[in-house]
Amino acid sequence: MRRTILPLFMGLLGCAILIGLGVWQVQRLSWKSAILADLDSRILAAPVPLSGLGTADPQAQRYLPVVAEGRLTGDEIHVLSAADGPGYRVIGVLDTGGRRVMVDLGFVPLAAKARGRAALDVMVTGNLHWPQEVDDWTPAPDTADNIWYARDVGPMAAALGTKPLLIVARRVTPDLGTWPMPLDSDAVPNDHLGYAITWFSLAAVWAVMTGIFLWRGRRAAT
Repeated sequence: MRRTILPLFMGLLGCAILIGLGVWQVQRLSWKSAILADLDSRILAAPVPLSGLGTADPQAQRYLPVVAEGRLTGDEIHVLSAADGPGYRVIGVLDTGGRRVMVDLGFVPLAAKARGRAALDVMVTGNLHWPQEVDDWTPAPDTADNIWYARDVGPMAAALGTKPLLIVARRVTPDLGTWPMPLDSDAVPNDHLGYAITWFSLAAVWAVMTGIFLWRGRRAAT
């Protein structure tokens, strides 16, 4: 009997810890789901006129829905993308009459990279965004061929001569032949259900292994 106390204790303790971690991930899932629901409601809210906004605030105005009217200047940055095969995100310059801002017009295939989109009056509905896509492994932009490998608002604004403000288009009127890639919460990871299943599965395995160990110990003692 004494020989089974420690293995039984360790088995129960291990199961309790693993189940506790699973429950914690379920709680995190509920918390993250609420955050994502709030994010979606913010992204899809009624847009406000860009002209009515003051100085851009990346913290307070992130994901803010806006509508802007102006003329595309034809200045562009092309960010390598694979949204629907190889192609580019087109980052254009919109002159609103009061300021020049950047607009992520969406995806184009490789062959449409140089298609003219200049001197067009457009209305853009979308969301303000300051994406954080650059890391230590991101190559420097290929300025000769105007190919960038990530969106980086500050350097892109400096290269295009605009305010450090990016609108990710949800709709562009008239149609420019680009495929808008609007913001949504899908880009925010929510893996807590998978983590919870993993912890609960480990708890079940731990319990089975503990049972087998105790059963073998009992057989050996008889």
